[in-house]
Amino acid sequence: MIINDIAEGLTRRVETVTDTLSESLFEPVIRLGVTGLSRAGKTVFITSLVANLMDRARMPGLVAAADGRISAAFLQPQPDDTVPRFDYETHLAALTGPEPSWPASTRAVSELRLSLRVRPTGLLAGLSGPRTVHLDIVDYPGEWLLDLALLDKTYAQWSADVMARIAPRAQAADYLQLAQATDAAAPLDEPVAQALARAFTAYLTAARAAGISDCTPGRFLLPGDLAGSPVLTFAPLPMPAAPGRKSVWHEMERRFEAYKSRVVKPFFRDHFARIDRQVVLVDALSAIHDGPAAIDDMRRAMSDILSAFRPGRNAFLTRLLMGRRVERILFAATKADHLHHSQHKRLTGIMSALTRDARDRADFAGAETQSIALAALRATTEETIDHKGEPLDCVRGTLLNPDGSRGRQAAFHAGDLPDDPARLLAPAREGAQKWLDAEYRIMRFAPAPLSLKPGEGPPHIRLDRAAQFLIGDRL
Repeated sequence: MIINDIAEGLTRRVETVTDTLSESLFEPVIRLGVTGLSRAGKTVFITSLVANLMDRARMPGLVAAADGRISAAFLQPQPDDTVPRFDYETHLAALTGPEPSWPASTRAVSELRLSLRVRPTGLLAGLSGPRTVHLDIVDYPGEWLLDLALLDKTYAQWSADVMARIAPRAQAADYLQLAQATDAAAPLDEPVAQALARAFTAYLTAARAAGISDCTPGRFLLPGDLAGSPVLTFAPLPMPAAPGRKSVWHEMERRFEAYKSRVVKPFFRDHFARIDRQVVLVDALSAIHDGPAAIDDMRRAMSDILSAFRPGRNAFLTRLLMGRRVERILFAATKADHLHHSQHKRLTGIMSALTRDARDRADFAGAETQSIALAALRATTEETIDHKGEPLDCVRGTLLNPDGSRGRQAAFHAGDLPDDPARLLAPAREGAQKWLDAEYRIMRFAPAPLSLKPGEGPPHIRLDRAAQFLIGDRL
């Protein structure tokens, strides 16, 4: 195992040196990772970002676009032949068709290369012609990112952490009853292991549906071709006093270690460790609606996510000797179009407070971080209505029915977010069951029919500012 790790490290170091020299001498490459927890809008973000980089009329906040220095943008074959291509054309058709609909959510890693032809500025403008900058966008589920924290834990540590964390959750009642009734020191009986894994997966599925963020291991929810394999047939258990070599506990421990080595490490090596810019999308409004417990759970999940990053500056020698580091990390609260613009600053403040601990660590390591409230595709318009004799700022859009069909048009007010994020975070840390002085609601809106002029990408909120932070310095 140690020899294999050393060999893999040397191989990766050689690849890093080769990539660094190629990018420095020829065409630079920006590898942008896009992740987020369930329902955060990763697919819509990537689709709208690419569409707006190809047709840049709605991107005034991206300086290179506003200055007219991006002369062309075009899709090219991606460099990684073994990674599925992000299905940009299908997703764009879903969002911009006569009856627009939200595209399917992220189920696995995918990639897309967008190449930008950019004119240089300053002294170089008169000495060289346009250059090509490649933007490689890597899309992956946020649940897989949370799995990286498992690399530093033993099965015993992980079991103890999970059992303590899920104990008060109603969704975990059935699994906890089964786990407590299982004799982990008894000889392994495969049907017992399978029953435990099924029950734990059922808990994770229910927890994710309830808005809980810490749903790991992530492949239990998105198994793909690993469904039913032993590497996904384990679960946390109370530790017995003296587990034997052929006991249930010992086999669960072996499968947990196999999950780390066969699933988590390859993801880190092949995808995550090669990223130098990252956006983490967060559906903060849904967490606020779900209550204080969901907010505190999201805060801890954000901290776990950031613990997986290697933040820092990607100086030339640093990349040669130590591999890539994540230079810039953007935390984006999505669905800003569900709020009137007068509340966007408050949503950004809440996003900053949720990620404060993680951002401090990244800033100390030399990375740049930023929080923002955005909508990758604007599905609503704003209006002010009269409510009980008082003006009320609302958004109007087409509601989405539970079956996914388009419903009626409606004006909606989600509730007033607090100016001070501590009014949300303090009750969450203290274990409050509900908000005492406010009620926050959320609606699901369908995408609005679009009528785009030549050169226009889909309408958005602050997608151009997000792009400027993530890639503007490299253009």
